[in-house]
Amino acid sequence: MTNNSRTNNLVKIWVILADFVLLNLLLYLCAEYYPRIADWTPQKFRLFAITLNVALLISHYYNSPIVHLRVISVGDIIKRIIRLDAMTVLMAYLIMKGISLTQTKVGTQLMEVGTVFFLVLLISRYLERVIIKHYRQKGRNTRMALFVGADPELLNIYQRLNDDASKGYKVTGYYANKEMADIPDDVHLKQLGSLDEFMDRIRRQDGVGDCDEIYVCLSRKDRKAIREISDYCDQKVVRFYYVPVSVETLGIDLKREMLDDIEIFTTHENPLTNPVNKLIKRTFDVVVSFIALLFLLPFLPILWLIVKIQSPGPLFFKQMRTGLDGKEFLCYKFRSMHVNDDADKLQATENDPRKYPFGNFMRKANIDELPQFWNVLKGDMSIVGPRPHMLAHTDQYSHLISKYMVRHFVKPGVTGWAQVTGFRGETKELWQMEGRVKRDIWYMEHWSIWLDIRIIWMTAKSIFVHDEHAY
Repeated sequence: MTNNSRTNNLVKIWVILADFVLLNLLLYLCAEYYPRIADWTPQKFRLFAITLNVALLISHYYNSPIVHLRVISVGDIIKRIIRLDAMTVLMAYLIMKGISLTQTKVGTQLMEVGTVFFLVLLISRYLERVIIKHYRQKGRNTRMALFVGADPELLNIYQRLNDDASKGYKVTGYYANKEMADIPDDVHLKQLGSLDEFMDRIRRQDGVGDCDEIYVCLSRKDRKAIREISDYCDQKVVRFYYVPVSVETLGIDLKREMLDDIEIFTTHENPLTNPVNKLIKRTFDVVVSFIALLFLLPFLPILWLIVKIQSPGPLFFKQMRTGLDGKEFLCYKFRSMHVNDDADKLQATENDPRKYPFGNFMRKANIDELPQFWNVLKGDMSIVGPRPHMLAHTDQYSHLISKYMVRHFVKPGVTGWAQVTGFRGETKELWQMEGRVKRDIWYMEHWSIWLDIRIIWMTAKSIFVHDEHAY
């Protein structure tokens, strides 16, 4: 996870906590000064307050705050507040009708508290947006953007990114073979070098400085350069956007996106950037991984005993792997090999002398991967996704396969589409890893919860019908 993403998550947590503080402050004032509630017994009020807090928790799960997002309209924020408040009131009413307050009329009080809470949330969101805007104006939590080209359309992109400081964008400049014409005096956009210099830097892998997003606005005669920039972004886990000069065919599979009312294109469509899809996948991950860990717990002593008898050493094997956005995380497995010095460098082979008998069985039946449900519960991994590779292989293949790093735009998985379609196990030749990467990207672009369930079912079958590539 990038520092920007981590900061955004912290902001969201603080906003949620603030909502609970404001709700309970409102309830306290109602208990002290509002006659319809002040006359209630302490027990009745306590149940009313607890129920509202539970309802708000449930509502936040489905309507998490979006005030921290960079490109968001006031209308979207207000709609989210309406949904949050309405669901909180409705859930509280249903809960109360289902428990001991069934005979007590609470609908009027809930509507009144809900109306006031809605107004409080409006004020709170406004103040939170002001604070975030001020925070980003100070240069914190910024997202760095770089332009390639001198077309005037990039000025429109610049103004969209910089018209509101709460978006937190900073455009470092642009590369082009000519100066950008008609730049307004209030636009601080400087030329960093020529397009040829930029292309030389990415070809030499020198890097282009701090950059999270690259916006390219070039003519179709420069399609070769556009492809090279796209490949560079894939390798460096940088978001690539093409801003069309006109309707052109570039030979790149581009997906259309909107930045306010400006049409832009990106190289890889990812359904999991949709908040609803992300929520569905995360909910599925948490529920299934929690159940799986509960089921696994009683078997740990038995597994520990078998492993200990056949191979002295710890039950668990821990290794740093490459995860979401190219960040490293500690991955857990049942140890299926004898303790050795090559674990972080060499893949397992079919007749690998490092394996012991039960460890070999665990690998064939996917049992050695079960501790990764803990990684799923922690949020490092998903149940289904591209398999996380050891750091040495990430370094090796990122230089050999142009789109290798694209697979890190989603969380790694305990199992994946590549693994159930014949690309599991040792990669003796480059084409095998290329095939795996191709399938990982296909999964990312075609994700659905039904595809995940299908992959899980295909993986479960391997417990009984062992994959010939699993060793």
